Amino acid sequence: MPMFVHLEVDPAAAADKELAAKLVEVCPVNIFEQDADGKCVVVEENEDECVLCDLCVQAAPDGKVRVIKLYE
Repeated sequence: MPMFVHLEVDPAAAADKELAAKLVEVCPVNIFEQDADGKCVVVEENEDECVLCDLCVQAAPDGKVRVIKLYE
């Protein structure tokens, strides 16, 4: 479980193979990967590597990817 940042991808968006590939491509710290079906999966052990660059949020339709800070 991440300590600092948690990422959520809307299930319908995660199932979109093109969007999943885009998220894998834009993330500089490998938080996203595609499973055998092409679905987007968040790599939990990499979540705390997030640099808050916002590239995943910009690549996805509004509200489909959320970066949640687990700290104040």
